Amino acid sequence: MNFPDNLRYTKDHEWLLLEGDVATIGITEFAQQELGDIVYVEIETKGKTLMAEAVFGTVEAVKTVSDLFLPVSGTITEINPSLESQPELVNTDPYGEGWMIKMTVDNPADVDNLMNAAAYEKMVG
Repeated sequence: MNFPDNLRYTKDHEWLLLEGDVATIGITEFAQQELGDIVYVEIETKGKTLMAEAVFGTVEAVKTVSDLFLPVSGTITEINPSLESQPELVNTDPYGEGWMIKMTVDNPADVDNLMNAAAYEKMVG
């Protein structure tokens, strides 16, 4: 399984890439494998300011629906437009074309509290 070193990870299987005060967020390869074939991604929180751990959307797979949790506090500025017509991008390219949201992070230092790749890999076994 792939856990890129340049990302930070949550216990809820989201990943975060921070560039300045803008974070790109998606779900990990582990999460998409556990969910199975993703058929729908629903995110209606663009423009909203949410606290860390808040639900920012849901992902629907053939066998389940799962909430998406915000890794850090901030304002959601963009939703991946490709996921509306191609939700399977989350399965085929979870760390690239399958990203879910971009957000402005309230406190970039909060990202340091998330797991690095080695810690996340250890958690998922």
